[in-house]
Amino acid sequence: MVDLRHAPARLLVTDDNKVNRLLMARSLELQGHTVACAENGRMALELLRRDAFDLMLLDVEMPEMNGFQVLEQLADDPSLRDLPVIVTSSLEGVTGIARCIALGAEDYLHKPVNPVLLKARIGASLEKKRLRDQQKQMVRRFATSEVAQDLQQSGFALGGRRVQGTVMFSDIRAFTELVESQPPEETIDLLNTYYTLMFEAINSHGGVVNQMIGDGLMAIFGAPQPLADHGAAAAHAALDMVEMIQLLNVERTAAGKPALRIGVGIATGEMVAGYTGTQQRATYTCIGDTVNLAARLETHTKEAKRMILIDAATCAALNGRLPVEALGTALFRGKASPVEVFAVICDSWDEGRDARRPGPPDSA
Repeated sequence: MVDLRHAPARLLVTDDNKVNRLLMARSLELQGHTVACAENGRMALELLRRDAFDLMLLDVEMPEMNGFQVLEQLADDPSLRDLPVIVTSSLEGVTGIARCIALGAEDYLHKPVNPVLLKARIGASLEKKRLRDQQKQMVRRFATSEVAQDLQQSGFALGGRRVQGTVMFSDIRAFTELVESQPPEETIDLLNTYYTLMFEAINSHGGVVNQMIGDGLMAIFGAPQPLADHGAAAAHAALDMVEMIQLLNVERTAAGKPALRIGVGIATGEMVAGYTGTQQRATYTCIGDTVNLAARLETHTKEAKRMILIDAATCAALNGRLPVEALGTALFRGKASPVEVFAVICDSWDEGRDARRPGPPDSA
């Protein structure tokens, strides 16, 4: 088993005293670390924002920007706030030490620094950093980067807030019949391929996939991070999803496998977004009438024989930038009044209509 406390790392030595920098760098390089140096706080921040480092050794008394100011800058930068910092200073008294620790320093060592003690403190700090990095990787594996960023910035708390956004639901048509016709291993491989393509289409337009249930997925555009023009972004993502399925079907048909078809429902409006569940197990999601409508529209794609259905609010957000077809109104479960339904044109992919792409959108 590898001892992480003594594994090589990339370190930054920040000290205005050239002799101190050179001797410290030489000592650390002999331990197997890769070392860069900065002669003041400003230069250190420039290096940190340009290159990746595992730990910084920081002096306090420096020109241009002292150690306290560097720690303040690090605390305000989400990309740098978790960088371990060991302060090495000749300042005496508890006040300076307490201030460094309060500003986020991992440790504080008086000059001249004992090399054995320094090695031990560096090892302990690097081990903590690696554990934090593993925790972040685990969060990113089971949550989107946007949710991970929200957790890092705001912390975790059950509850939600009202947002304006767009919700998308999508699934594979006739998936049950497909599952029954092939081995389970082939189904898993198909789902992994399907999700890879759908995630790319959705993420490239700023959407966040927050639920996957079998062959179905739910995506949010506009939460947890705000997204300008979220309605149009969702519609463009849906078109990309259809195009990717079309390209995948070329390979499937050549291999003698049945072609896939998907249905996508999109609705725009107010919703409540946040973390639901318990303190032990929770997920980021959104709820509200907009969410329910998007789900109903996705189900309605089978009856309407269209690939992508949107509500009136999403249609208005498009403002003529994509060709759409007005399908009239439909009465959905849970809705007291009929809902206007529009289809985003997908050429010959849509059943029951000409395989042509009209110029301007059909009028409502």
